[in-house]
Amino acid sequence: MTNSLTNTARLLGAGLRALLVLTLVTGVLYPLVITGIAQGLFNGKANGSDITADGKVVGSSLIGQPYNLPLGKGEETPAPDLTWFQGRPQNGLGTNSVNTQYKLVLSGATNRSGDNEELIQWVKDAKAAVVKVNSTAGHTVEPSEVPADAVTSSGSGLDPDISPQYAHLQVHRIAERNGLPVAEVQSLVDEHTEGRTLGFMGEPRVNVLELNTALKALLAKS
Repeated sequence: MTNSLTNTARLLGAGLRALLVLTLVTGVLYPLVITGIAQGLFNGKANGSDITADGKVVGSSLIGQPYNLPLGKGEETPAPDLTWFQGRPQNGLGTNSVNTQYKLVLSGATNRSGDNEELIQWVKDAKAAVVKVNSTAGHTVEPSEVPADAVTSSGSGLDPDISPQYAHLQVHRIAERNGLPVAEVQSLVDEHTEGRTLGFMGEPRVNVLELNTALKALLAKS
């Protein structure tokens, strides 16, 4: 009986030591090492890929955000602030019904098939709106110039990037509404156009938040 109790105590002691060692290694040391490596080598990404302006964090380069006017009286949907570059449409994301105390940004696609009549109408209306708002007195946007990302939301609805084609399409509007030379705005887009990752993955893209942050800085100098 005594030997049995002794063996049990030994097993419990060994199990407890193993638990403490594994907790120390996997729960303390390993996270600290990985955190240290991430902070040392990938500091920006480890901290959320923040974008700063005027010394303040204005968002993340990984999450798109809208540029809208304040909600007007009687409006259910705010109008876009056309002095800024606009990102992809975010319709179809739904509303927050879980926590109504805060306005949460929900992630999700429209989940409609390509031949869905409602989706087709959305695209037609969006294309007409893109043509209308981006045409200026000296420049008319043709429907054939409107790229797909200008009229459809991404899979998450939170895509932070747009195609260079959509960014260039907005140049004349941005120049006119901000009193800037077209060539200067065009150059700003070119400077913020990223190529394919490693030269072959993905598509060329422009981060809207980074572009608008640069636009704000340019306006401050004007």
